Amino acid sequence: MSRRAWLLFGALSVIWGVPYLLIRISVREVAPSTLIFLRTAPVALVLLPIIAYRNQLPGLVRRWRPLLAYTAAEILLPWLMLFKSEERLTSSLAGLLLAAVPLVGALIARLSGDEDRFDRTQIGGLLLGLAGVALLVGIDVRGATAWPIAAMSVPIVGYAVGPRIFNRYLADLPNLSVVAGSLAIAAICYAPFAFSNLPAHLSTEVTWSVVGLAVGPTLVGFIVFFALIGEIGPVRTTVVTYVNPAVALVLGVVLLGEPFTIGLGLGFPLVIAGSVLASRRRRPTIPRSPAAVEIAGTDPTM
Repeated sequence: MSRRAWLLFGALSVIWGVPYLLIRISVREVAPSTLIFLRTAPVALVLLPIIAYRNQLPGLVRRWRPLLAYTAAEILLPWLMLFKSEERLTSSLAGLLLAAVPLVGALIARLSGDEDRFDRTQIGGLLLGLAGVALLVGIDVRGATAWPIAAMSVPIVGYAVGPRIFNRYLADLPNLSVVAGSLAIAAICYAPFAFSNLPAHLSTEVTWSVVGLAVGPTLVGFIVFFALIGEIGPVRTTVVTYVNPAVALVLGVVLLGEPFTIGLGLGFPLVIAGSVLASRRRRPTIPRSPAAVEIAGTDPTM
């Protein structure tokens, strides 16, 4: 990857590793549907006037179908199912399950004949990263009943499909307008549930956690996310889901005083190594000239 791509990848790894901590704090006092609304509505209200002033709304409205599909795949369903699953699953198991996103993305790319599909080395990197996540978070299956595990399949598939929708149908639109449009759709969809379940009081800690979720992972995160898709493609961008749990655990050790485990020491290097292998570009195959083929004794028409 280019230097810019690595900078974007590193930034997104940190930005989307922080929500694990912020969500842990926020769900103490805020219901999942309300949290989604509070995370999306304020950012949408800030961005919509900006894209309207730039006359970007007409182009966005003309793409309402792929925008709705992208929002459903990336926000509407995944966030709700993820928050609800973590009410019964441990964070470690949820993080490990989400690490399957790049594998699902690679499978979709291969089945669809996408030119961006992974080669053997990149698949090996994905599996290496998955093993690293397993060491990082451990495999704590308490509460792992059929319902929450089945629910986790929604964000796993959604996070694999969302970047492909964006890359195919929305990539030529200004990134800020796509962010504004998708967040506005999410806020509108969850507004009825949020207003009927507003918390009576929010502590200062939870308030700042909700604000942090809206500004960091939601606003800045999606802008960096789209820029990274433009650099390395939709499939390789999903590899960032390997590094997110690692970042979250490191932040937990540094900020929350959580113990430094052997799994953290062994798993983090595997995650980084796997991400490097899975994110690398394949070398283009140089076609052999007819003369070279003839020298090799092969009919170039075969």
